[in-house]
Amino acid sequence: MLDLLPRLRRFAIGLTGNAPDGDDLCQVTIERALNNRDKWAAGSRLDSWMYRIMRNAWIDETRAVSRRGQTFVAEEAGLSVGGDGGQEAAVELSNVGRALGKLPEDQREAVLLVMVEGYAYKEAAEIVGCPVGTLNSRLVRGRDALLALLEDAA
Repeated sequence: MLDLLPRLRRFAIGLTGNAPDGDDLCQVTIERALNNRDKWAAGSRLDSWMYRIMRNAWIDETRAVSRRGQTFVAEEAGLSVGGDGGQEAAVELSNVGRALGKLPEDQREAVLLVMVEGYAYKEAAEIVGCPVGTLNSRLVRGRDALLALLEDAA
């Protein structure tokens, strides 16, 4: 499980859009996995099982947040705080992160699992619990939308 932490954290940050929330999601995932370790089928892929736990925890959290109401200040208000540091790579990575955050959740998951984490379509489909064809269409739509958003940011 320790070897999976960097990959889980990267996926969590991709889902949540920031490192602190991603770390919280990672912690919830590890806690749930440890509490339910008797439900993991020995011989099956631990990473796929952990990603599914993380995805379910994220869904639970987003539902809870939507029920808690709206924030007082729009999230975009924080984007103009601070300086850019003059590093083009950091700016481009920030643009990719923001563009990923604008994708619908199902497309963002497909892009993160296949394009970032390197999962095969079949494995990614198992993680999100959908047919491979559905994952493929989500990935195509997500990739196209991501490219369009990045072109607009340039």
